[in-house]
Amino acid sequence: MPTRPKSVRRPRATTTSSSKASTARSARARGAAPTAFEALGFAPEEAEHLRIRAALMLALAQRIERAGWTQAEAARALGVTQPRISDLLRGKIDRFSIDSLVDLLTAAGAAVTVTVRARRAAA
Repeated sequence: MPTRPKSVRRPRATTTSSSKASTARSARARGAAPTAFEALGFAPEEAEHLRIRAALMLALAQRIERAGWTQAEAARALGVTQPRISDLLRGKIDRFSIDSLVDLLTAAGAAVTVTVRARRAAA
């Protein structure tokens, strides 16, 4: 059963708890609540990329599940290898780019749209 992506590239070894706190503080200073990825110590830009990739991976995993495909069937339908589908379903977020996920979703029959909006201010 597909789950949300779990595997993320860890912040650089130089990231300290004080720099993590600094990242969260800088998010609040910008008027935005820190995202889960920012709270883990990722820079805001990288955190946004991870958030988008996670959402795309989840949408693709859900399409595969709804179609009732095995990993091999999904691989054939999407034009990739079965291990690639395994990586997707196991949440290996570091192995997928936004571009590749959009390509896979399109191959799965999804219409991918982009919405840009202002970040919400912290409460």
